[in-house]
Amino acid sequence: MEERNHSSVTSFILLGFTTDPKLQLLSFTVFTLIYAITLVGNITLIMVIHHSSQLHTPMYFFIGNLSFLDLWYSSVYIPKILLNCVSKDKSISFAGCAAQFFVSAGSAYIECYLLAVMAYDRYVAISNPLLYAAAMSKKLCTGLVAACYLTGFANSILITSRTFTLSFCDSNIIDDFFCDLPPVVKLSCDVTDSYQVVLYFILTYNVIIPSAFILASYASILVVILKMRSAAGQRKAFSTCATHLTSVTIYYSSILFIYAQPSSSFVGRNKVVSVFYTVVIPMLNPFIYSLRNQEVKEALKRLVK
Repeated sequence: MEERNHSSVTSFILLGFTTDPKLQLLSFTVFTLIYAITLVGNITLIMVIHHSSQLHTPMYFFIGNLSFLDLWYSSVYIPKILLNCVSKDKSISFAGCAAQFFVSAGSAYIECYLLAVMAYDRYVAISNPLLYAAAMSKKLCTGLVAACYLTGFANSILITSRTFTLSFCDSNIIDDFFCDLPPVVKLSCDVTDSYQVVLYFILTYNVIIPSAFILASYASILVVILKMRSAAGQRKAFSTCATHLTSVTIYYSSILFIYAQPSSSFVGRNKVVSVFYTVVIPMLNPFIYSLRNQEVKEALKRLVK
């Protein structure tokens, strides 16, 4: 019975945001604009970091990698959203859904780890400024980024393989704009205790532990800052951390809102939160890390000239 139910699902239907033609046209316009801003913003930031020797530091190395991740992170979702807005066919193949799920989950986990690594980088820079360059060597930074990608995709393989071997016997209609974990699992009729254990492992290992590491890093940073005698030094240290804290707060709050809930409690309003961390944040990150950063603004001016 389970094998028959599973094999009967060859595709899924993505309901998206609305079936109203006028609202679909509006959605197409809005998401096209968001995608264009995302591409231009992240590519520009990567070019500025690459071409400016003053920005060849560990902090900007990680920011550049975050922009690169955001580029194809948004590309996982927005092209399919745009296609669904203008097409009557809302279907996505079983293999296509699994592939989107895999890349989506891997991207989310990598970003969680990368933000944690960036918090550690800020701690080293503020606590040991004289030894910062030696402590965060190019080899170490490259190794940390590689570890983020390897661990993220390893966990994505685990959750994707376990999710898409479930039986989908109730419906093939996904009440969302992409193949996300909560709405996909909601369609299954054989979610076992062992699968729930995998879900808790994924949540703990990829979200809770990195967020706890970030909190510990910033608690240590706060202790170091409070020990500084110079008010100017304290302001500079806080300014250095402000952009990263903004990015972390926005990203983790939306991730935890979605995935800390049981899959059965998934409701329509969660689509808005999903849009925020999958589409809006990749667009905002270049501005968060550039508009509040004098070094990046000066490097951008030099590049334009």
